[in-house]
Amino acid sequence: MTSLAPYLDFANHRANATPRDIEKLCKDVLTYGFHAAFVNATYIITAKKALAGPPAGETGKARPVVGTVVSFPLGQDTTTAKVAAANNAATLGADELDVVPNIGMFIAGNEDGFLHEMTAIVDAARMVGKPVVIKFILEPAFFDGMEDKKEKMQRVAELIKASGADYVKIGSGMGPRNPTLEDFLIVKEAVGDSMKIKVAGGITTKEVAEKFIEAGVTRLGTSHAIEIVNEAAKPNNKTSGE
Repeated sequence: MTSLAPYLDFANHRANATPRDIEKLCKDVLTYGFHAAFVNATYIITAKKALAGPPAGETGKARPVVGTVVSFPLGQDTTTAKVAAANNAATLGADELDVVPNIGMFIAGNEDGFLHEMTAIVDAARMVGKPVVIKFILEPAFFDGMEDKKEKMQRVAELIKASGADYVKIGSGMGPRNPTLEDFLIVKEAVGDSMKIKVAGGITTKEVAEKFIEAGVTRLGTSHAIEIVNEAAKPNNKTSGE
């Protein structure tokens, strides 16, 4: 298969991340050709500056983008706070937003409120007037043990699609468990080919990354991007360049 790097969003959401850490993250994104640097909102401007211009020696290559998270990882901020955070992130220059919706609202049966919150966030982010890719996070573990797990997960995915978002993101990387291929297939059945899907959590090896990409995942979020591409580039590995 083709290079794994363009599928990978390289992330640093650690609470103790420093500006130097973010600059290093962005340098690695440029060096390896990852799709995006994902940072906490306080470092959006730092990352935008660090990623300015094309990667060295590759003037025809698209510039990596900067992504951030909103209401991460719990999704329990008020709608007003989420709307303000999404608008602020877009204003600061974030190209992509990974947002945690209030899944408790959905589980409680308030589908209208759940959809309204997501629609308001989408509208707020795009109010800035520049393209912003928006992903809402579906944490599959929250549906484990439910008799109608598949139906519930698919309904969440359908509502995310109805909000006007660009992606369903399966997993925050901080949930009770990592997403599985089964989780992806459940969501894919609900949204079809008209909506992109990102997976995050447990993407630590080339084998895991390839499994999801071959199934149809558009993007993978990971803090192990360098290890993945280095593993794929080993001489006895056919992933790189084929």
